[in-house]
Amino acid sequence: MPITFRQATLPNGLTVIAEVDPDAHTAAAGFFVRTGARDEDTPVMGVSHFLEHMMFKGSERRNAEQVNEGFDDLGAEHNAFTSGEVTAFWAHTLPEKLSDATDILADILRPALRQADFDEEKGVILEEIAMYDDQPFWVLYEHAMEAYYGSHPLGHRVLGTNESITALTRDQMKSYFDHRYAADNTVLALAGRLDFDAMTAHATKLCGGWERTNPRRAYPEVAGTRPTVEVPFPKASRHYELMAMPAPAVQDDDRYAAALIAEILGDVDGSRLYWALVEPGLAEEAQAQYEGRDRDGVMFVYFVCPTEDAPKAREVALTELRGLADSLTEDDLLRARSKIATSVTLAGERPAGRMRRLGHLWVSTGRYESLDDDLRRIESLTMDDLRRVLQAYPLEPRTVASLRP
Repeated sequence: MPITFRQATLPNGLTVIAEVDPDAHTAAAGFFVRTGARDEDTPVMGVSHFLEHMMFKGSERRNAEQVNEGFDDLGAEHNAFTSGEVTAFWAHTLPEKLSDATDILADILRPALRQADFDEEKGVILEEIAMYDDQPFWVLYEHAMEAYYGSHPLGHRVLGTNESITALTRDQMKSYFDHRYAADNTVLALAGRLDFDAMTAHATKLCGGWERTNPRRAYPEVAGTRPTVEVPFPKASRHYELMAMPAPAVQDDDRYAAALIAEILGDVDGSRLYWALVEPGLAEEAQAQYEGRDRDGVMFVYFVCPTEDAPKAREVALTELRGLADSLTEDDLLRARSKIATSVTLAGERPAGRMRRLGHLWVSTGRYESLDDDLRRIESLTMDDLRRVLQAYPLEPRTVASLRP
């Protein structure tokens, strides 16, 4: 039987969406909250990610041990993530266990936020920040985004900083939670073998008492971009460089062409940057990536090389960027389409993958597009489409960030 899309909205504004697949052997559920680092005031940067941790410390009904035991008893695969724009909590299990898994997810989304748990977890967050501070690419990426976005909240660090997390109070977290984690800012995404009407009724029972707060997202202009930033990193043994430039927003249909451009330019192997930098031995790694965001997008190019080769590697990378539009071939397009179509299809083979795709798409764009729709859009792209997007978003770096010993 074909996969069917269903949608319902509870009286308090919480949206329930699903891809129902009667032939699936499993089912998945995930709560997606339209909030992340970009929605935080700078003094409380990192509070969304901190809250992700606090959800698993328990609610008024369950403590942390009971949360973990509950998922284990169901045999459920479960996880959570926080990004600049979305926070999500999900579980993947057998169809007959889906309602119980959703019960646990809904419960932890109304956390107790106990002061003792908050104090304990703050140390965990600070350790996580320290761990990422030892990773050259992560440090470079954070500095590059801060330079690229300037004072815009898209430059906020998802983990926050030592200063913001150390100063954060439990009451500040509670205030942020009460406003942003509202029913009308949350989507429950479901996928797999499930009874949609029964799950909607279940969601009403679990979440019907959640408040509506009408939260809004700010969209300031990107201003104050720094064209260059250098990050000293004594532990580094190589030169790391990242070039960032504007790209289509996640709501823009041109995001499909942008994804293909990134594939052609900087796939792990077989791409323009691979043949120009990695294969000749000039760089150890060279990639390009497109990131579509809410009303914004960024394309970045990244390479790692010996410090003495950095000027030459930068020159070669810029040459590839500036020459891409004129050198595109039908073979480039065919290979990129095939790779992305395979990746998209593989990600959608399991209900968990479909659920994550469904929830992220809805909170990002507010609309539903099937996996088949995605594949048709990818297959329909032409050379003219790619050249048009390259003309609208030329591959001219707005910010060049480098990290060196």
